[in-house]
Amino acid sequence: MTNPRAPRKDSADAPDVSTTPRVRLQQTPPPLVFQWIQNSENPFIRRLAPRAARAERATTWVMRLKPYRVIHRYLAMDGNLLAAGISFQAVFAVFAAVYVGFAITGIWLGNNAEVFQALVEIINRAVPGLIGTDGEGIIAEEQLSSASLLGWTGVIAAVGLIWTAIGWLYYTRQAVRSIFALPKVAASFFLLKVVDLVLALAFGVLLLVSATLSVASTQALSWLLSLVGLEGTFWVTVGSRVVGLVVAVVVNLVTLGAMYRVLSRIRIPWRNLFGGALLGSLVLSLLSVASSAVIAGASRNPLLATFAVFIGLMLWFNLVSRVILASAAWIAVGLDDQGISVRTTTPEEQAAEELAARRLIAEAELREARESLRRAKGPAVWFARRRVRHAEEASAELIREHGEAPESPAADASDPPHRRRPGGRRGQGVVGPRD
Repeated sequence: MTNPRAPRKDSADAPDVSTTPRVRLQQTPPPLVFQWIQNSENPFIRRLAPRAARAERATTWVMRLKPYRVIHRYLAMDGNLLAAGISFQAVFAVFAAVYVGFAITGIWLGNNAEVFQALVEIINRAVPGLIGTDGEGIIAEEQLSSASLLGWTGVIAAVGLIWTAIGWLYYTRQAVRSIFALPKVAASFFLLKVVDLVLALAFGVLLLVSATLSVASTQALSWLLSLVGLEGTFWVTVGSRVVGLVVAVVVNLVTLGAMYRVLSRIRIPWRNLFGGALLGSLVLSLLSVASSAVIAGASRNPLLATFAVFIGLMLWFNLVSRVILASAAWIAVGLDDQGISVRTTTPEEQAAEELAARRLIAEAELREARESLRRAKGPAVWFARRRVRHAEEASAELIREHGEAPESPAADASDPPHRRRPGGRRGQGVVGPRD
């Protein structure tokens, strides 16, 4: 049983093993060199003891900071590996999404060059160097303006591209849930694909709406500045860039919020969701401002000059994926600090967990009763035997009602961590009377 008065564990540990998967994210203790210095009998080494004590206190203080615990959780959950997988899938998904998206929206954007250009700018702000003219981007803007899904070839290509695009959403969902130490979503494969398709379409609508708002805001700003005689001045350029940055922050905020709560199916409280999504949105927006410096690093190697843009795109997606997962780790650590569990269980899972808890209690009671019988002397033996008999009857009753606890010969790698018994025993239930 967990002692409620025990000191609070690190936020990366699960706050409640009965409701949250047990996540062993033990903090790295201060280096043993501190203890070695303090316990040394060498007078020269002992002179370093005061400084070692101050360094140990500083180390302990740093380890308690939330940014450190976020990084610790991110690394403990293999955040870099998950980000690499997401970015690899994103490289293929982005081309599919852009082609299909412009082919569909081109029906409405064909006669509206301003909205089309604003949409291109928003996408380039999110993925620098993706769309360009005169050979500067990976995708030529002229190709997008003539993209079409007409004909059987276009339909077949669209189906394959859509499947590739929504595949990225699947991997992102699994990565985010891994950061929160949650298992896979218990839903049918077809249903998840339908949900991913709807979310992909919703994201496309969000980009289209944001492009329209960006154009409308820029025109409204230009009209207001023209009233005071500042039309065509430096302030128009600054205002347009500020409007574009604000639109990018809002788009990133909504996208990350939907990614954490809707796509990943994690019931995050709105306050925690807003804080983590806003932090990630600001970081992504700052990265987009410095994107030229980030991507320029890929072209410094002469051997990679031919593939500089494509390699820069891969580096960019890797950075974005790390920010997404690091923001998720920030939310997860904040929830652990507040003792909030985001794990949801079905009635069947809850009943199974309650039965497992009853078996654990019955087994512990039987073990303690037999231990007390072994130590009992004199008249206490009669009471100890009676306690053992009652414990054995309770154990046998559980077995009659629910049967033996299921055993997993291969240690059941599929068993969730919260159903594993201490000491590496899994799936072990109440045992019957022992000889």
